[in-house]
Amino acid sequence: MLVSKLDYRPCFLIPCYNHGGTVAGVLDSLTAFNLPVFLVDDGSNNETKFALQEAAQRANVSLITLPNNQGKGAAVMAGIRHANWLGFSHVIQIDADGQHDIAALPNLIETSKNNPNHLISGQPVYDESVPKARLYGRYVTHVWVWIETLSLEIKDSMCGFRAYPVKAAIDVMNNNDIGSRMDFDTEIFVRMFWNGAQFKFINTRVIYPENGISHFDSLWDNLKISWMHTRLFFGMLPRIPKLLLHKRTSDGDEHWSKRQERGTVLGIKILMAIYKLLGRKVFRGILKLVMGYYHLTGKQAKTSSEQFLAQLKTYAKEQQVTLDKNLTSYNHLLSFGETMLDKLAAWRGDFNVDNLTVHGQEQLTPLIEQKRGVLLLGSHLGNIELCRALSRRHTHLKINALVFTEHAERFNAVMKAVNPTSELNLIQVSKIGPDTAIILQQMIERGEWVVIVGDRTSTSVENRVVWAEFLGKQAPFPQGPFMLASVLSAPVYLIFGLRDDQSKQPHFDVYFEHFSDGIKLPRSTRQQSLQQVVQQYADRLQHYTLKTPLQWYNFFNFWELSKHHDEDQRQ
Repeated sequence: MLVSKLDYRPCFLIPCYNHGGTVAGVLDSLTAFNLPVFLVDDGSNNETKFALQEAAQRANVSLITLPNNQGKGAAVMAGIRHANWLGFSHVIQIDADGQHDIAALPNLIETSKNNPNHLISGQPVYDESVPKARLYGRYVTHVWVWIETLSLEIKDSMCGFRAYPVKAAIDVMNNNDIGSRMDFDTEIFVRMFWNGAQFKFINTRVIYPENGISHFDSLWDNLKISWMHTRLFFGMLPRIPKLLLHKRTSDGDEHWSKRQERGTVLGIKILMAIYKLLGRKVFRGILKLVMGYYHLTGKQAKTSSEQFLAQLKTYAKEQQVTLDKNLTSYNHLLSFGETMLDKLAAWRGDFNVDNLTVHGQEQLTPLIEQKRGVLLLGSHLGNIELCRALSRRHTHLKINALVFTEHAERFNAVMKAVNPTSELNLIQVSKIGPDTAIILQQMIERGEWVVIVGDRTSTSVENRVVWAEFLGKQAPFPQGPFMLASVLSAPVYLIFGLRDDQSKQPHFDVYFEHFSDGIKLPRSTRQQSLQQVVQQYADRLQHYTLKTPLQWYNFFNFWELSKHHDEDQRQ
């Protein structure tokens, strides 16, 4: 349930266990904010109970008493549930020991108000008072959290200075058995991340006063934290696809390019480490469980798969084409997972000439020997990253791939980190314009190859399409790649990298196929010529799709424009 700024109604929450000597000072510092304060007595000693009962006499201060000590996490959860019962939208958690710099509180509250659906957390800035064991120990937790989320987004998960959106926190608390002691702060952070929550961090000065009281039990709390990370790690495994392909929006009808991915260099490296440690066979076993979970939870991908398979089967029946019997949405998603694994292995350099059969080698060799620039038309059928195999076979060949999302720099960094010798360069563009054409023309003139996919509509103006028949139904194909080919006046070849699922060992068929010596679109017959070229491409894409239908990875309704395409037209 989303919260608007108009519904913003915050309160303070202070969990307290035997901090009777400092709680009054913390309350004094909060007076200027004129917000309700909930003190939670977590089974404190008599001295602290007396101090809390006195504090509860103040205006705006209420006391919640737990019958016995249950842990900081239990105290915070009790306070959040109480705030929810009273109708508060946000809980601002502050520790009772006075460690947090109240000067950062206005920024925390303002950031929370402006981002009411985010969890806002302090990011500690320490002085010399911080115990070094605590400081170094935090970095161990940071690394575990980055692994458990496959992301660097959570900068600090242990700071007790934060503003919770109550409904989002309650949802996670109701559906998970969260640790009740020192493991709480980190676990709820990770589980809210898994649940789709977003975060912002503000710098917060943290002071460790002399003779300060610490309730951290080095043995039992470390054991609980270790057990928490174990649970979260194994909880992360089935969520790998969701974490790497996590979308910030739930609108299934948006344009494909707006579905932002959150895969990171760290996430890919972690998967690489698991793959390297466990081997391909074990990784594939884990993958089946992971994709089974994704099949149950990934509604949009599952629906798109079923739409594609239904159209495929209808066309095959009409044309009397025999298809495999295992064409299910689960196997389709599992095939996508296998291709993710193939990409990891390809980036790592695990595939050599024994893993590849290049069809069309006789056309390929003269172009390389003549150092002639080529435009390669690819697609989202199979694994286009296998074109790296061409550059590895021919060390002087540089291949540049255009991508239409904002992740080119990230994926370049991934490939360089995993394999510094990678010769596949990703170029991010938002649209194909004159400046893009000039850069690509220079690459072609240097004898480099340029790869562009021809099966996804424009990211900038979606209506610029050519409708062509694909699997028995008219589908929108982008004009851009074919218009670009005509401007570059370069020979055009098709490339498809398809996995041989019948082979026991990883094996791939790379199809290198002549398409045109140079696409020409005369002004007088431009639309007709463009229609013929696009239909020619669609026919070849259909041919290879029928060969390996489960390697079709356009997980959206391919035969329709998004419902927002009319907005592009107006712009």
